[in-house]
Amino acid sequence: MQIGPLKLKAQILCGAEAAMGPGKADLLEAIDRTGSISAAGRDMGMSYRKTWLLVDSMNRCWRDRLVDATAGGGAGRGARLTPAGREVLAAFRKLEARLAGVAGDDVATLAAMLRERPAAG
Repeated sequence: MQIGPLKLKAQILCGAEAAMGPGKADLLEAIDRTGSISAAGRDMGMSYRKTWLLVDSMNRCWRDRLVDATAGGGAGRGARLTPAGREVLAAFRKLEARLAGVAGDDVATLAAMLRERPAAG
């Protein structure tokens, strides 16, 4: 999330692997919206392989799977967020909002000291 000149990025780690971050949260929202992992990836400009690797990573990092998928098209096929996926996504978005809320004064202080553009080198 960007607050003026400051960009805050919340990331939750599982060992050395990112279990959740802004991009993975966006991907979960896209899967929820499209009902498809591949369609969500296309909407986000990601390759099919990259999209599936991100979903696999999330499903391996959390105690419960975040996304259930059934291959192929048609009735009952596609992907959906699990209850755990919805819960993790909601909690992560809440965390991002809280971080943005508490950063306000610090952002103003830092912004007052920041140049508009980098000085010529």
